[in-house]
Amino acid sequence: MASSTPPFAPFEWMIAWRYLRARRAEGGVSVMTWISLIGITLAVFALIATLAVRSGFRAEFVDTILGANAHVTVYEMGVIQPNGAVDRNIRDYDALAANIAAVDGVTRVAPIVRGQVMATFSGNNAGMEVYGITAENLNTIPRIVDPQAAEGDIARFGEGIAIGSGVARSLGAQVGDRIRLISPDGVKTAFGTSPRVNAYEVTYIFTAGRYDIDRTRAYLPLAEAQSYFNSEGAVNELEVMVADPDNVDRLGPDILAAAGDTALIWTWREASSGFLNALDIEDNVMFVILSILVLIAAMNIVSGLIMLVKNKGRDIGILRTMGLSEGSILRVFFICGAFTGIIGTVMGVILGCLFALYVDQIFGMVNWLSGGNAWDPSIRGIYFLPAKLELGDVLSAVALSLGLSFVVTIFPARRAARMNPVEALRYE
Repeated sequence: MASSTPPFAPFEWMIAWRYLRARRAEGGVSVMTWISLIGITLAVFALIATLAVRSGFRAEFVDTILGANAHVTVYEMGVIQPNGAVDRNIRDYDALAANIAAVDGVTRVAPIVRGQVMATFSGNNAGMEVYGITAENLNTIPRIVDPQAAEGDIARFGEGIAIGSGVARSLGAQVGDRIRLISPDGVKTAFGTSPRVNAYEVTYIFTAGRYDIDRTRAYLPLAEAQSYFNSEGAVNELEVMVADPDNVDRLGPDILAAAGDTALIWTWREASSGFLNALDIEDNVMFVILSILVLIAAMNIVSGLIMLVKNKGRDIGILRTMGLSEGSILRVFFICGAFTGIIGTVMGVILGCLFALYVDQIFGMVNWLSGGNAWDPSIRGIYFLPAKLELGDVLSAVALSLGLSFVVTIFPARRAARMNPVEALRYE
């Protein structure tokens, strides 16, 4: 029989199936099989759920960066003035913007005047970072023109100021209110520099989806910002958007060459390198930890198979005397362990995918049970727990689970195959 039957013959599957569904009174280990199955299922579920949340968090985090910030910032090295101050203003910014816009892959170049001010309204104060920008360029910023939530009319931007929802909450301001901006670098007089105080009507309130942006960001019309920050006829920097932000490093040299010898550039990857590196480290550590969890779950298969081999010693001896080879016995017990790993992996994949698809509802319930404190956007930067189900993550979880299940199954299966039939039947 051993020489004439192919590997994984039907009778091997039949014997393995009978062992798997055998009751404990019949020498089976159905309880251990269920424990192994549940362990694999939960481990794969945890792995897929974590990978989905990891991918979703990274995608949302990067999208909030790219959707409201420059992909590349161009600024000048600066010229030292007689008083020791460094002048970094860009005066011929229209021509410079046209040169950079001609670079292949650049989609938009926006002159920007940026400064920090104190905003006050109705006795409330808030620090703000003000961006001076034209209305045309503001309408090309995805997270501002199409935010998660908005109040007012962005078309009225030229009549006042646009502020983040976090700023509005801090000030207690609404659309139509007039807030005052206070800048220490104001009017220069013979007696020194006095603070500049201007009032602007709030025409638009946006929620970009990034806590630090909504908490500090405000936009003024470019001409007004130039006047307010004493930068008439000049800007601080050029905000460059590219078609493929992931390959921004490849475009860097071309943009720098178009900007001139005195220019410097700062990409979004460099600006957010701390966050991105932290995410990479966290991704790798979490995958290793969860892989160990899958391995621990797979080890339950070993204990179950060892008990099965011990209980089926008499059967193994009989099967060997009937002519079954060591290979057939090995395959029978390999099927027992592998079948448990396959079913557990499939169930874990189903649960993990369902979690990723319904993460909003699940997290909403968790947030409700915890009193609304399960997610702090001031720490995590974004307002909700995202999940992004990617085929690569699912396949890696499946490969890891099945690989470990198959490998650990080999050892007890080999023990069963090498059992001496004479010893197995000696006391029977």
